[in-house]
Amino acid sequence: MASRGGGSGGAMMRAAEIDKMSVEQLKALKEQADLEVNLLQDSLNNIRTATARLDIASTSLHDLSLRPQGKKMLVPLTASLYVPGTLDDADKVLVDVGTGYFIEKTMAEGKDYCERKINLLKSNYDQLVEV
Repeated sequence: MASRGGGSGGAMMRAAEIDKMSVEQLKALKEQADLEVNLLQDSLNNIRTATARLDIASTSLHDLSLRPQGKKMLVPLTASLYVPGTLDDADKVLVDVGTGYFIEKTMAEGKDYCERKINLLKSNYDQLVEV
């Protein structure tokens, strides 16, 4: 089988291999390529969704920092369940770092965490787009 290296020599060998494949082999190759494209598309969509959520979280942190202590607000427990609450200390926030773990951080550290995650996701997105 030809190497997957760059250059026109590798492309010529792959084209020659495709010419020699049977219909069944070509069908299998197409299905594999379709699966890879779908997987990459799903990954891109997941990265877009995660980036949008982190943008919302960063904006929410900024809005929260502007509210006075003692301000009444609704606290989300799930995506559709909110309970009434009172803002105690807007300088400390809990950051969800995944798999059910939360870390208490200052407001500035929380914003920095969101920005670092957004930058990481954007670089991953760019790498996937190249693929």
